[in-house]
Amino acid sequence: MDLAVALVLCLCSLLLLLLWKQSSGRGKLPPGPTPLPILGNILQLDVKDIGKSLSNLSKVYGPVFTLYFGMKPVVVLHGYEAVKEALTDLGEEFSGRGRFPVNEKVRKGHGIILSNGNRWKKTRRFSLMTLRNFGMGKKSIEDRVQEEAHCLVEELRKTNGLPCDPTFILSCAPCNVICSIIFQNRFEYKDQVFLGIMKIFNENTRILSSPWLQ
Repeated sequence: MDLAVALVLCLCSLLLLLLWKQSSGRGKLPPGPTPLPILGNILQLDVKDIGKSLSNLSKVYGPVFTLYFGMKPVVVLHGYEAVKEALTDLGEEFSGRGRFPVNEKVRKGHGIILSNGNRWKKTRRFSLMTLRNFGMGKKSIEDRVQEEAHCLVEELRKTNGLPCDPTFILSCAPCNVICSIIFQNRFEYKDQVFLGIMKIFNENTRILSSPWLQ
């Protein structure tokens, strides 16, 4: 048999197998656009504005639908009511997290933010207990929150009412509350050490949230 014919037959067999696996698993999943073999639905999404793409798909398939990122199925919850039902009404059932290959490779599943399953529950329980020992949930924390809220308002006043992007300032405020609880000290918004830490956090979040890394 000619080598080219054999390769074509193998490729066709592989595509048929992939199509069968996808179709056999879709019966248990919410409806969604038909995925392509190997590529899934990636060509139907605008990677520069995934939010808009998901919003358009929700108008066709409803607030709960399935997408395939490559061979991996992903169930999308779109809209306040769907997210509230999952995270509030059915919080225990939805408390787990999906696989994140980069984290599994680097952290081996450890850590507070990206751990999963029973390890995550134990870590979360320990973290909450430790923060309570520092005063979280008590009256003393209210004073720290009010102090930071006052500093946040003063920082916003420096814009003199001009248009600005408050994302960075608003992210600094809760971080400062945590710092004041743990270190008994807050950072000024122009502190270079604090700005460096915030920049690293934001950059890590941006990289981890990028479509290509996902």
